Amino acid sequence: MPEAGQVIEGFGGHTLKLIEVGDELLAMEASYSGEGGMPPEHLHPNQAEHFEVLEGSIRAIVDGEEHVYEAGESFDVPVGTPHQMGAEEPSRMRWEVRPALRTAEFFERLYGEGPESAREMGESFFGEFEAEFRLA
Repeated sequence: MPEAGQVIEGFGGHTLKLIEVGDELLAMEASYSGEGGMPPEHLHPNQAEHFEVLEGSIRAIVDGEEHVYEAGESFDVPVGTPHQMGAEEPSRMRWEVRPALRTAEFFERLYGEGPESAREMGESFFGEFEAEFRLA
């Protein structure tokens, strides 16, 4: 079960530190090595996201509009909006998801079991988390 303080090692040098895990808010600090690519375009059908760049820069494509956000800047992704983001240099950002739903568990299982395992589980894995995540 995900808990505050937990660090989840992602793919391509991406790390998530869970700051607050509650029903209404999941707050994380995401760190990027700058070596990983962007995730596939996706959306969150029931959740809004807020991002604040703490160090480096984040490249985001939100609803087809591309922008690079620098340290000190923030941006939002409204409910149901297709998006993807990543970093081309070492970067760090605060990431808030409202309501939290099962997003922390989604990341814990996706990263813990690995992309190959998620692909093998395919529709059953992503179907289990369809309230939190859908490919666009």
